[in-house]
Amino acid sequence: MTLIKSISGIRGTIGAGVQEGLNPISTAQFTAAYAQFIRTHSGKARPTIVVGRDARMSGQMVKHIVLGSLMGMGCDVIDIDLATTPTTEMAVVGKGADGGIILTASHNPKQWNALKLLNERGEFISDQEGKEILRLAESDELSFAEVDNLGRVETSSYLKEHIEAVLQSTGVDVEAIRAAKLSVAFDSVNSVGSIVLRPLLEALGVEQIIGINEDTTGDFAHNPEPLPEHLHEISALIQERGVDVGFVVDPDVDRLAIMDEEGGCFGEEYTLVAIADYLLGLKGGGNTVSNLSSTRALRDVTLKHGGLYSAAAVGEVNVVTKMKETGALIGGEGNGGVIFPELHYGRDALVGIALFLSLLAKSGQKVSELRRTYPAYFMSKQRVDLPQGTDSQALLDRLAREQASAGEINLIDGVKIDLPTQWAHIRRSNTEPIIRIYTEAPTQAEATALADRYKALLLSYLA
Repeated sequence: MTLIKSISGIRGTIGAGVQEGLNPISTAQFTAAYAQFIRTHSGKARPTIVVGRDARMSGQMVKHIVLGSLMGMGCDVIDIDLATTPTTEMAVVGKGADGGIILTASHNPKQWNALKLLNERGEFISDQEGKEILRLAESDELSFAEVDNLGRVETSSYLKEHIEAVLQSTGVDVEAIRAAKLSVAFDSVNSVGSIVLRPLLEALGVEQIIGINEDTTGDFAHNPEPLPEHLHEISALIQERGVDVGFVVDPDVDRLAIMDEEGGCFGEEYTLVAIADYLLGLKGGGNTVSNLSSTRALRDVTLKHGGLYSAAAVGEVNVVTKMKETGALIGGEGNGGVIFPELHYGRDALVGIALFLSLLAKSGQKVSELRRTYPAYFMSKQRVDLPQGTDSQALLDRLAREQASAGEINLIDGVKIDLPTQWAHIRRSNTEPIIRIYTEAPTQAEATALADRYKALLLSYLA
């Protein structure tokens, strides 16, 4: 069983002993530490915290522990229960709360769950704030409320408000979508996409809607990470029913994968590229941000529109920080994560769907035709497993020294080596004793060869 404590929250597998996994004891301890941090940070003796969850099978159990722990710390709670991650983020601001907790392990399998922590802006807490919460969780400084000061729980929802905000967003064209008479399939992987995707598509004026895995049992019908190898069911459905476009989300609906009319994958890397190109065209330019491991195609379309592209370290909080620094119109990550600041600073598959459908309807093209209008790049993703005790930073330092003349070097997150037509990003995992190797090139063969080269080099260091 696994328990991982990090600056962004706590996550682990359900079950096992007291010192293992995400159990009631570790959940209560970490929730209490977060509550004490929010009390201090807000300056309020009785702060308000929004709690939302995805539909995974352990969600009810974890939620009740979190609610009770927050009440015990003297916090009032707004329980929005089943809700997407972006919905919870927006609810923190919309409800005027002092923070929020999202109970989701994102794309991890059903045996995992997690507490993801938000500040009063509905954004993930910073590195420094996360370290303080970790310190509090291991300390004897936690102070629980006396009986007259226990918190209270209010039940609520924010799904309708979220959908309405999406409909009002720049670039979302309901009339164009309705006029296009589109047929749309979606796979909500038996989680909270099931309660929001159909209402969203109906509100957008989609003519025909076909959903699969559309309950909220949390017993995921397939591996919940929206990668091509997990999407055979919706691919077959699209081909059988002649659907115009398909959408697949992960369990907490912050990642969006798009399927074309032939059942093929648009490519998670290109979700952000297509939407950015559309918005940049509408706005006559603007700045964009993605992380160092995302496709160069976003840079290309940004430059085409006369904007500035910037790269951030891997991690949503790092992308958001860079977006604020550069005043970015849009940003995100190559895993299908779209961040549209006009709505909120968080990855949001709902606004991604609305903007992509608007683009598709107004373009008059098929999804496969639209995909061919963007710069073509191919990626390879590999890893090097490290022996116990390996100094992974020393390996990366050596790589940076030896590759200094190979291309443009960026060291903000591992080692990024930019070449004229290719790039390689080599970085340490934050949770496992491995080094990840990401490469991109104009052909799959070139991308794979580049990754093989750097993998061999790292293995030679270990030898």
